[in-house]
Amino acid sequence: MTLNSDIDYLRSTRAIRERCHYVYELGLAGKLKHFRIRSEKIDAVARFVIDVTKENYPDGKIPYHSRWSHFQIGGVDRIGWLRRNAPQHRKDGLSLARMYYDLVVPSILLDAGAGMAWAYVDSHGKTYSKSEGLAVASFDMFAQGLFSSDPKNAMQTDATALKNMRPDVLANGFQVTKTNPLVGVEGRLALLRNLGVALEDPKFFGGPAAGTVGSLVDYLLNNYGAQSIRAVDILKTVLEAFGSIWPGRVLVGDVNLGDVWKHSLVDGDGQTKGLVPFHKLSQWMTYSLFEPLEWAGCKITHVDQMTGLPEYRNGGLLLDMGVLDPVKVDALSQEYAPGDEFIVEWRALTVALLDVIADSVRKSLSKTAEDLPLAKILQGGTWAAGRKVAAKLRPDGGSPVKLKSDGTVF
Repeated sequence: MTLNSDIDYLRSTRAIRERCHYVYELGLAGKLKHFRIRSEKIDAVARFVIDVTKENYPDGKIPYHSRWSHFQIGGVDRIGWLRRNAPQHRKDGLSLARMYYDLVVPSILLDAGAGMAWAYVDSHGKTYSKSEGLAVASFDMFAQGLFSSDPKNAMQTDATALKNMRPDVLANGFQVTKTNPLVGVEGRLALLRNLGVALEDPKFFGGPAAGTVGSLVDYLLNNYGAQSIRAVDILKTVLEAFGSIWPGRVLVGDVNLGDVWKHSLVDGDGQTKGLVPFHKLSQWMTYSLFEPLEWAGCKITHVDQMTGLPEYRNGGLLLDMGVLDPVKVDALSQEYAPGDEFIVEWRALTVALLDVIADSVRKSLSKTAEDLPLAKILQGGTWAAGRKVAAKLRPDGGSPVKLKSDGTVF
C-alpha cells in the first residue's frame, strides 16, 4: 500500500470493521490479553436492547443516534426556537441547514464525558448532566453568539471567534465552579481553537458562508449532489475537513489520524500494521449531519455502512451484562488512558459486537439493515440500554471502566 492509500484505508469504515472484527475473532479463539468473550450471553443483550427500544419508541419511529434528540431534552423545542429566531435572510432550507451545522459541530466536539460531578442549569431552571447537559449548555452558548465574531450573525460558528475563545468564557458557558467541575475543559478549548484554524481552509469552508462550519453544507451538496449523498462520503469529508483538530496521536506521514490506536496483536500492511481505527466522535458527528441535509431535501443513503460507536455506554453494556469478561480479576479497579491496550481492545470488541447484536435484533424484529440501520439500533437501543444497566449497578450510573478523559475521546 502507498502512503496515501494507507491513510485512506485507516479513515474508512471498512478499516474500522475489519480491524475490530479481527480483534473479535482473536477473542473468540481465546487469544486476547485483556478480555474473554461470553458468546452465550449475546442473545440476552439483544433481547434487552429490543425491550429498551420498544419502551423508548413504542411507535417504532426511531431517530438516528445523533445530537439532535439531546437539544429537545426537557420538552423544550430548542430547534424550533432557532428557526423562529433566525434572521429573515437565513430562514430558507439551505441557510437553516448551514445554521444547524454551525450549532451541531461545536456541540459534538464539546461532548466528551463530563464527569459525574458536573451539571448545567438552563434558563428554565431545569438541571441536566452528562450528554444532555453538555448539549443544552453548548446550545445556549451558540444562541448567545459565543461562537460568532459577527454581531449581525450571532447564531453562527466562525473561525475568528473560535481561535480567540478564552478559557474563562468556555468555563463560564458550562457554569464550571469548584463545586461544579467539568472534566477536560482544556481539551475542549483546544478542540474549539483547532476547529477555528480548520475553518480557514477554503476547500471545505469557502463559498457564500466562508469561514463558518455551515459552509460545509455547500461543499457536500456541490461535491456529492443535492438529491442524495452516501453516509460514508459525509464521514470522509468530516475526517478530511476536521482531521487536523484532534490531538496528535498516530501519524502516518505527517497526517494526524485522530481516533486511531495501537494494539500489539493486530496485523496489517504498510503503515497500517498494528493500528485500529475507531473515529468515534467523527462518526457521531457524521450521524448528526444527516438530519439537516434531510430537512433540506437531500436523502442520505447506505447509512448502515457506518459502524457502531465504541464509547463507554455501548462498551459498558457488554461488560455489565457479561458478554465481555476481563482476563485479570482486578482489571476494573484500575484507571486507564485512551491509548492503553485494555481500552483499545475493549473498544474494538464493542464495535464488532454491536454488529453481532444488530444482526440479532433485526432477525428478532424481521427487519433489514435498510429498515433498521445500526445508527437507529444505537439510539433505540444499545446506548440507552447501557445507561439503564449502569444506573442499576452503580450509584453514579457511570462507566464500569475507570477512564482518564482528556475531553476528546470519551
